[in-house]
Amino acid sequence: MNVANHIAYFFGGAFLANAIPHIVSGMMGHAFQSPFAKPSGEGLSSSTVNVIWGFFNVMAAYLLIFHVGTFDLYATTDVIALGMGAFLIALYSARHFGKFHGGNSPASGCI
Repeated sequence: MNVANHIAYFFGGAFLANAIPHIVSGMMGHAFQSPFAKPSGEGLSSSTVNVIWGFFNVMAAYLLIFHVGTFDLYATTDVIALGMGAFLIALYSARHFGKFHGGNSPASGCI
């Protein structure tokens, strides 16, 4: 077990999960927050910027998952590292972006 590999898989999972809202929003033609907006992470970026940012995230995930060590889909520790990265960025995104899109309101059943 190589800890450096699992750290790479963790961040690979985070990049992979982060790609989803950007690509989907962009493909739907919707503006969405990105690091390139003003203010960063709060303002809206165009749908084109979000598609580009989403695919950058996919490329980063690919490099971290498949070019660092030997990711094994059947190795529980590899999958847990990747899954935890994806889960934690998804949870953070839900809390952070929920304040902009109404997902954190009491009526939504937010914890």
